[in-house]
Amino acid sequence: MPDRTFLAWPFFTDAHRGLADELEAFVRDRIAPMPHDERDVDGACRELVRRLGAAGILRLCVPAPYGGAHARLDVRSLCLARETLGRAWGLADFAFAMQGLGSGPISLFGSDALKQRYLPPVARGERIAAFALSEPDAGSDVAAMQTTARRVDGGYVIDGTKTWISNAGIADHYVVFTRFPEAGERGYAAFVVDADNPGLRVSERIDVIAPHPLGTLAFDGCRVAADALVGEAGAGMRAALGTLDVFRTTVGAAALGFARRALDEGVRWTGERQAFGRPLRDFQLIQATLGEMALEVDASALLVYRAAWTRDSGAERVTREAAMAKLYATEAAQRVIDAAVQMFGGRGVVSGAPVETLYREIRALRIYEGTSEIQKLVIAGQLLKETGG
Repeated sequence: MPDRTFLAWPFFTDAHRGLADELEAFVRDRIAPMPHDERDVDGACRELVRRLGAAGILRLCVPAPYGGAHARLDVRSLCLARETLGRAWGLADFAFAMQGLGSGPISLFGSDALKQRYLPPVARGERIAAFALSEPDAGSDVAAMQTTARRVDGGYVIDGTKTWISNAGIADHYVVFTRFPEAGERGYAAFVVDADNPGLRVSERIDVIAPHPLGTLAFDGCRVAADALVGEAGAGMRAALGTLDVFRTTVGAAALGFARRALDEGVRWTGERQAFGRPLRDFQLIQATLGEMALEVDASALLVYRAAWTRDSGAERVTREAAMAKLYATEAAQRVIDAAVQMFGGRGVVSGAPVETLYREIRALRIYEGTSEIQKLVIAGQLLKETGG
Protein backbone atom coordinates (compact mmCIF):
# COMPACT_ATOMS: atom_id res chain seq x y z
CA MET A 1 0.00 0.00 0.00
CA PRO A 2 1.61 3.31 -1.01
CA ASP A 3 2.25 5.98 1.58
CA ARG A 4 -0.66 8.44 1.71
CA THR A 5 0.39 10.49 4.74
CA PHE A 6 1.47 13.33 2.45
CA LEU A 7 -2.19 14.02 1.72
CA ALA A 8 -2.46 15.52 5.23
CA TRP A 9 0.01 18.25 4.26
CA PRO A 10 -1.44 21.78 4.14
CA PHE A 11 -0.88 21.92 0.37
CA PHE A 12 -4.11 19.95 -0.08
CA THR A 13 -7.82 20.50 0.47
CA ASP A 14 -10.47 17.90 1.23
CA ALA A 15 -11.36 17.99 -2.48
CA HIS A 16 -7.81 16.92 -3.35
CA ARG A 17 -7.96 14.11 -0.82
CA GLY A 18 -11.25 12.95 -2.33
CA LEU A 19 -9.68 13.09 -5.79
CA ALA A 20 -6.80 10.92 -4.57
CA ASP A 21 -9.34 8.28 -3.47
CA GLU A 22 -11.08 8.42 -6.86
CA LEU A 23 -7.77 8.05 -8.69
CA GLU A 24 -6.79 5.04 -6.60
CA ALA A 25 -10.13 3.38 -7.34
CA PHE A 26 -9.77 4.11 -11.06
CA VAL A 27 -6.30 2.59 -11.16
CA ARG A 28 -7.48 -0.49 -9.28
CA ASP A 29 -10.61 -1.07 -11.36
CA ARG A 30 -9.74 0.26 -14.83
CA ILE A 31 -5.94 0.37 -15.25
CA ALA A 32 -4.58 -2.62 -13.32
CA PRO A 33 -6.71 -5.15 -15.28
CA MET A 34 -5.45 -3.88 -18.66
CA PRO A 35 -2.74 -5.94 -20.39
CA HIS A 36 0.49 -3.93 -20.23
CA ASP A 37 1.50 -4.92 -23.76
CA GLU A 38 4.26 -2.78 -25.29
CA ARG A 39 3.72 -4.25 -28.76
CA ASP A 40 0.69 -2.06 -29.49
CA VAL A 41 1.31 1.25 -27.75
CA ASP A 42 -0.93 3.14 -30.19
CA GLY A 43 -3.89 0.95 -29.36
CA ALA A 44 -3.12 1.01 -25.66
CA CYS A 45 -2.91 4.82 -25.64
CA ARG A 46 -6.20 5.19 -27.47
CA GLU A 47 -7.86 2.84 -24.98
CA LEU A 48 -6.30 4.63 -22.01
CA VAL A 49 -7.53 8.01 -23.25
CA ARG A 50 -10.99 6.54 -23.74
CA ARG A 51 -11.05 5.12 -20.20
CA LEU A 52 -9.66 8.30 -18.65
CA GLY A 53 -12.31 10.31 -20.47
CA ALA A 54 -15.17 8.01 -19.53
CA ALA A 55 -14.15 8.17 -15.87
CA GLY A 56 -14.10 11.97 -15.92
CA ILE A 57 -10.38 12.16 -15.08
CA LEU A 58 -9.53 14.10 -18.23
CA ARG A 59 -11.78 16.89 -16.97
CA LEU A 60 -8.73 17.88 -14.89
CA CYS A 61 -6.96 18.83 -18.14
CA VAL A 62 -9.28 21.64 -19.26
CA PRO A 63 -11.04 24.63 -17.59
CA ALA A 64 -14.59 24.27 -16.28
CA PRO A 65 -16.38 26.37 -18.94
CA TYR A 66 -15.26 23.83 -21.53
CA GLY A 67 -16.07 20.60 -19.73
CA GLY A 68 -13.34 20.75 -17.11
CA ALA A 69 -13.33 20.19 -13.37
CA HIS A 70 -11.96 23.57 -12.19
CA ALA A 71 -12.35 27.19 -13.19
CA ARG A 72 -8.70 27.15 -14.24
CA LEU A 73 -6.18 24.33 -14.44
CA ASP A 74 -5.52 23.07 -10.90
CA VAL A 75 -1.89 21.95 -10.87
CA ARG A 76 -2.21 20.02 -7.61
CA SER A 77 -4.94 17.89 -9.18
CA LEU A 78 -2.85 17.34 -12.31
CA CYS A 79 0.07 16.28 -10.13
CA LEU A 80 -2.01 13.89 -8.04
CA ALA A 81 -3.28 12.30 -11.24
CA ARG A 82 0.18 11.94 -12.77
CA GLU A 83 1.68 10.58 -9.56
CA THR A 84 -1.07 7.99 -9.12
CA LEU A 85 -1.14 6.92 -12.76
CA GLY A 86 2.66 6.87 -12.99
CA ARG A 87 2.88 4.59 -9.99
CA ALA A 88 0.55 2.17 -11.75
CA TRP A 89 1.75 2.31 -15.37
CA GLY A 90 3.96 4.78 -17.18
CA LEU A 91 1.84 4.65 -20.34
CA ALA A 92 -1.28 5.60 -18.35
CA ASP A 93 0.55 8.65 -17.05
CA PHE A 94 1.68 9.49 -20.59
CA ALA A 95 -1.86 9.27 -21.99
CA PHE A 96 -3.19 11.60 -19.31
CA ALA A 97 -0.29 14.04 -19.45
CA MET A 98 -0.47 14.55 -23.20
CA GLN A 99 -4.17 15.44 -23.02
CA GLY A 100 -3.16 18.25 -20.71
CA LEU A 101 0.01 19.40 -22.46
CA GLY A 102 -1.46 19.03 -25.95
CA SER A 103 -4.45 21.20 -25.07
CA GLY A 104 -2.67 23.43 -22.55
CA PRO A 105 -1.83 26.27 -24.97
CA ILE A 106 -5.48 26.38 -26.01
CA SER A 107 -6.68 26.38 -22.38
CA LEU A 108 -4.23 29.11 -21.37
CA PHE A 109 -3.99 31.31 -24.48
CA GLY A 110 -6.57 30.23 -27.05
CA SER A 111 -9.63 32.11 -28.24
CA ASP A 112 -13.04 31.15 -26.96
CA ALA A 113 -13.82 29.63 -30.36
CA LEU A 114 -10.75 27.37 -30.19
CA LYS A 115 -11.60 26.37 -26.64
CA GLN A 116 -15.19 25.53 -27.59
CA ARG A 117 -14.07 23.45 -30.54
CA TYR A 118 -11.18 21.46 -29.05
CA LEU A 119 -11.41 21.29 -25.27
CA PRO A 120 -14.72 19.48 -24.63
CA PRO A 121 -13.79 16.43 -26.76
CA VAL A 122 -10.35 16.36 -25.12
CA ALA A 123 -12.05 16.21 -21.71
CA ARG A 124 -14.33 13.40 -22.87
CA GLY A 125 -11.43 11.36 -24.27
CA GLU A 126 -12.83 11.68 -27.79
CA ARG A 127 -9.93 13.72 -29.20
CA ILE A 128 -6.23 13.02 -28.68
CA ALA A 129 -3.99 16.07 -28.31
CA ALA A 130 -0.31 16.75 -29.04
CA PHE A 131 2.24 19.52 -28.43
CA ALA A 132 4.72 20.15 -31.26
CA LEU A 133 7.66 22.31 -30.17
CA SER A 134 10.97 20.43 -30.62
CA GLU A 135 12.86 20.25 -33.91
CA PRO A 136 15.93 18.35 -35.14
CA ASP A 137 18.17 21.31 -34.24
CA ALA A 138 15.98 22.96 -31.61
CA GLY A 139 15.44 20.96 -28.45
CA SER A 140 16.64 22.70 -25.30
CA ASP A 141 17.28 25.81 -27.40
CA VAL A 142 13.68 26.25 -28.52
CA ALA A 143 14.40 29.73 -29.89
CA ALA A 144 16.48 28.05 -32.61
CA MET A 145 13.39 26.56 -34.26
CA GLN A 146 13.27 26.88 -38.04
CA THR A 147 9.66 25.93 -38.80
CA THR A 148 8.00 29.10 -40.11
CA ALA A 149 4.54 30.47 -40.67
CA ARG A 150 3.63 33.20 -43.12
CA ARG A 151 0.38 35.07 -43.47
CA VAL A 152 -1.70 34.49 -46.63
CA ASP A 153 -5.23 35.44 -47.60
CA GLY A 154 -7.60 33.84 -45.10
CA GLY A 155 -4.96 32.28 -42.89
CA TYR A 156 -1.37 31.08 -42.62
CA VAL A 157 0.97 28.59 -44.29
CA ILE A 158 3.38 26.51 -42.20
CA ASP A 159 6.57 24.90 -43.49
CA GLY A 160 9.16 22.92 -41.56
CA THR A 161 9.82 19.87 -39.39
CA LYS A 162 9.02 18.94 -35.80
CA THR A 163 10.48 15.89 -34.07
CA TRP A 164 10.31 14.02 -30.75
CA ILE A 165 6.59 14.73 -30.86
CA SER A 166 4.58 12.60 -28.45
CA ASN A 167 1.31 11.20 -29.85
CA ALA A 168 2.64 11.64 -33.42
CA GLY A 169 0.50 9.40 -35.57
CA ILE A 170 -2.44 9.03 -33.17
CA ALA A 171 -3.23 12.67 -32.31
CA ASP A 172 -6.33 14.35 -33.71
CA HIS A 173 -4.69 17.76 -33.45
CA TYR A 174 -1.28 19.30 -32.82
CA VAL A 175 -0.47 22.67 -31.28
CA VAL A 176 2.45 23.71 -33.49
CA PHE A 177 4.97 26.42 -32.61
CA THR A 178 6.68 28.31 -35.43
CA ARG A 179 8.83 31.28 -36.25
CA PHE A 180 6.78 34.22 -37.48
CA PRO A 181 9.23 36.48 -39.36
CA GLU A 182 6.59 39.12 -39.97
CA ALA A 183 6.79 39.99 -36.26
CA GLY A 184 10.58 40.34 -36.30
CA GLU A 185 13.56 38.23 -35.28
CA ARG A 186 11.94 37.25 -31.99
CA GLY A 187 8.52 36.69 -33.50
CA TYR A 188 6.89 33.28 -32.96
CA ALA A 189 3.38 31.94 -33.38
CA ALA A 190 1.34 28.92 -32.33
CA PHE A 191 -1.37 27.22 -34.35
CA VAL A 192 -3.77 24.31 -33.95
CA VAL A 193 -3.29 21.95 -36.88
CA ASP A 194 -5.74 19.10 -37.36
CA ALA A 195 -4.14 15.74 -38.08
CA ASP A 196 -6.01 15.35 -41.38
CA ASN A 197 -4.60 18.59 -42.81
CA PRO A 198 -3.17 17.64 -46.24
CA GLY A 199 -0.05 19.74 -45.59
CA LEU A 200 0.90 17.66 -42.55
CA ARG A 201 2.32 14.14 -42.50
CA VAL A 202 4.01 11.92 -39.98
CA SER A 203 7.33 11.31 -41.74
CA GLU A 204 8.85 8.98 -39.15
CA ARG A 205 7.97 7.01 -36.04
CA ILE A 206 10.68 6.87 -33.34
CA ASP A 207 11.22 3.82 -31.14
CA VAL A 208 12.46 4.51 -27.63
CA ILE A 209 13.37 2.33 -24.65
CA ALA A 210 10.02 2.94 -22.94
CA PRO A 211 7.68 2.65 -25.94
CA HIS A 212 5.07 5.32 -26.56
CA PRO A 213 3.77 7.05 -29.69
CA LEU A 214 6.60 9.32 -30.81
CA GLY A 215 7.57 10.67 -34.19
CA THR A 216 8.53 13.39 -36.65
CA LEU A 217 6.08 15.72 -38.38
CA ALA A 218 6.65 17.33 -41.77
CA PHE A 219 4.80 20.52 -42.75
CA ASP A 220 4.81 21.27 -46.47
CA GLY A 221 2.67 24.22 -47.47
CA CYS A 222 0.40 23.39 -44.55
CA ARG A 223 -2.45 25.88 -44.74
CA VAL A 224 -4.50 26.74 -41.67
CA ALA A 225 -7.33 29.21 -41.22
CA ALA A 226 -6.80 32.52 -39.46
CA ASP A 227 -8.76 31.33 -36.43
CA ALA A 228 -6.26 28.46 -35.88
CA LEU A 229 -3.88 30.98 -34.31
CA VAL A 230 -3.35 30.42 -30.55
CA GLY A 231 -2.93 33.73 -28.76
CA GLU A 232 -1.33 36.61 -30.62
CA ALA A 233 0.73 36.42 -33.79
CA GLY A 234 4.33 37.05 -32.71
CA ALA A 235 3.73 35.90 -29.10
CA GLY A 236 4.01 32.16 -29.68
CA MET A 237 7.00 31.76 -27.39
CA ARG A 238 4.96 33.19 -24.54
CA ALA A 239 2.35 30.49 -25.16
CA ALA A 240 5.01 27.76 -25.27
CA LEU A 241 6.85 28.82 -22.13
CA GLY A 242 3.66 29.67 -20.26
CA THR A 243 2.32 26.18 -20.94
CA LEU A 244 5.56 24.52 -19.87
CA ASP A 245 5.55 26.65 -16.71
CA VAL A 246 2.31 24.91 -15.71
CA PHE A 247 3.05 21.38 -16.85
CA ARG A 248 6.74 21.08 -15.94
CA THR A 249 5.79 20.56 -12.30
CA THR A 250 3.64 17.61 -13.32
CA VAL A 251 6.67 15.88 -14.86
CA GLY A 252 8.12 15.86 -11.36
CA ALA A 253 4.87 14.35 -10.12
CA ALA A 254 5.12 11.50 -12.64
CA ALA A 255 8.70 10.84 -11.51
CA LEU A 256 7.45 10.86 -7.92
CA GLY A 257 4.92 8.16 -8.83
CA PHE A 258 7.66 6.05 -10.40
CA ALA A 259 9.83 6.49 -7.30
CA ARG A 260 7.03 5.55 -4.93
CA ARG A 261 6.42 2.35 -6.90
CA ALA A 262 10.14 1.51 -6.81
CA LEU A 263 10.25 2.08 -3.05
CA ASP A 264 7.16 -0.09 -2.53
CA GLU A 265 8.70 -2.85 -4.66
CA GLY A 266 11.94 -2.60 -2.71
CA VAL A 267 10.22 -2.83 0.67
CA ARG A 268 8.19 -5.84 -0.47
CA TRP A 269 11.12 -7.67 -2.05
CA THR A 270 13.54 -7.18 0.83
CA GLY A 271 10.98 -8.67 3.17
CA GLU A 272 10.48 -11.73 0.95
CA ARG A 273 14.02 -12.39 -0.23
CA GLN A 274 16.19 -14.52 2.05
CA ALA A 275 19.97 -14.26 2.10
CA PHE A 276 22.33 -15.96 4.56
CA GLY A 277 19.33 -17.31 6.45
CA ARG A 278 17.44 -14.06 7.01
CA PRO A 279 15.40 -11.46 5.06
CA LEU A 280 17.34 -8.85 3.13
CA ARG A 281 15.73 -6.07 5.12
CA ASP A 282 17.47 -7.31 8.28
CA PHE A 283 20.80 -6.14 6.87
CA GLN A 284 21.83 -2.62 7.87
CA LEU A 285 23.06 -1.73 4.38
CA ILE A 286 19.62 -2.54 2.97
CA GLN A 287 17.91 -0.57 5.74
CA ALA A 288 20.15 2.42 5.02
CA THR A 289 19.31 2.23 1.33
CA LEU A 290 15.58 2.06 2.06
CA GLY A 291 15.96 5.08 4.33
CA GLU A 292 17.70 7.05 1.58
CA MET A 293 15.01 6.06 -0.92
CA ALA A 294 12.24 7.21 1.44
CA LEU A 295 14.05 10.52 1.97
CA GLU A 296 14.31 11.09 -1.80
CA VAL A 297 10.60 10.38 -2.22
CA ASP A 298 9.47 12.79 0.48
CA ALA A 299 11.85 15.55 -0.62
CA SER A 300 10.54 15.20 -4.17
CA ALA A 301 6.94 15.34 -2.98
CA LEU A 302 7.59 18.51 -1.00
CA LEU A 303 9.12 20.29 -4.00
CA VAL A 304 6.46 19.08 -6.43
CA TYR A 305 3.49 20.04 -4.31
CA ARG A 306 5.12 23.30 -3.18
CA ALA A 307 5.36 24.32 -6.83
CA ALA A 308 1.80 23.17 -7.58
CA TRP A 309 0.35 24.93 -4.53
CA THR A 310 2.22 28.14 -5.41
CA ARG A 311 0.71 28.18 -8.89
CA ASP A 312 -2.77 27.31 -7.65
CA SER A 313 -2.54 30.05 -5.03
CA GLY A 314 -2.42 32.67 -7.74
CA ALA A 315 1.19 33.05 -8.82
CA GLU A 316 1.33 34.07 -12.46
CA ARG A 317 4.64 32.27 -13.03
CA VAL A 318 6.35 29.49 -11.06
CA THR A 319 9.42 29.16 -13.27
CA ARG A 320 11.88 28.60 -10.42
CA GLU A 321 9.61 26.37 -8.34
CA ALA A 322 8.64 24.23 -11.34
CA ALA A 323 12.27 23.86 -12.44
CA MET A 324 13.31 22.79 -8.94
CA ALA A 325 10.48 20.26 -8.73
CA LYS A 326 11.18 18.80 -12.14
CA LEU A 327 14.94 18.67 -11.66
CA TYR A 328 15.00 17.15 -8.19
CA ALA A 329 12.12 14.70 -8.60
CA THR A 330 13.35 13.23 -11.89
CA GLU A 331 16.96 12.89 -10.73
CA ALA A 332 15.86 11.47 -7.37
CA ALA A 333 13.54 8.96 -9.05
CA GLN A 334 16.45 7.74 -11.18
CA ARG A 335 18.45 7.11 -8.00
CA VAL A 336 15.56 5.44 -6.18
CA ILE A 337 14.76 3.15 -9.10
CA ASP A 338 18.42 2.25 -9.60
CA ALA A 339 18.63 1.31 -5.92
CA ALA A 340 15.53 -0.89 -6.29
CA VAL A 341 17.02 -2.67 -9.31
CA GLN A 342 20.19 -3.32 -7.27
CA MET A 343 18.14 -4.82 -4.43
CA PHE A 344 16.44 -7.21 -6.84
CA GLY A 345 19.77 -8.38 -8.23
CA GLY A 346 19.39 -10.45 -11.39
CA ARG A 347 15.61 -10.34 -11.14
CA GLY A 348 15.79 -6.56 -11.40
CA VAL A 349 16.99 -6.67 -14.99
CA VAL A 350 14.54 -9.27 -16.27
CA SER A 351 12.55 -7.72 -19.10
CA GLY A 352 9.07 -6.78 -17.94
CA ALA A 353 9.81 -6.88 -14.22
CA PRO A 354 8.30 -3.83 -12.49
CA VAL A 355 11.64 -2.29 -11.52
CA GLU A 356 13.13 -2.99 -14.97
CA THR A 357 10.17 -1.24 -16.59
CA LEU A 358 10.55 1.70 -14.21
CA TYR A 359 14.27 1.88 -15.05
CA ARG A 360 13.42 2.40 -18.72
CA GLU A 361 10.49 4.73 -18.08
CA ILE A 362 12.27 7.20 -15.81
CA ARG A 363 15.16 7.98 -18.14
CA ALA A 364 13.23 10.16 -20.58
CA LEU A 365 11.78 12.34 -17.81
CA ARG A 366 15.25 13.76 -17.15
CA ILE A 367 15.29 14.99 -20.76
CA TYR A 368 11.86 16.07 -21.98
CA GLU A 369 10.27 19.44 -21.16
CA GLY A 370 13.78 20.72 -20.45
CA THR A 371 16.80 18.61 -19.54
CA SER A 372 18.18 18.53 -16.02
CA GLU A 373 21.03 20.76 -17.18
CA ILE A 374 18.58 23.35 -18.51
CA GLN A 375 16.63 23.29 -15.23
CA LYS A 376 19.82 24.14 -13.34
CA LEU A 377 20.37 27.14 -15.60
CA VAL A 378 16.73 28.22 -15.17
CA ILE A 379 17.02 28.05 -11.37
CA ALA A 380 20.29 29.98 -11.38
CA GLY A 381 18.87 32.57 -13.75
CA GLN A 382 15.84 33.14 -11.54
CA LEU A 383 18.04 33.33 -8.43
CA LEU A 384 20.30 35.96 -9.98
CA LYS A 385 17.30 37.89 -11.27
CA GLU A 386 15.65 37.93 -7.85
CA THR A 387 18.83 38.91 -6.01
CA GLY A 388 19.97 41.48 -8.54
CA GLY A 389 23.06 39.43 -9.41
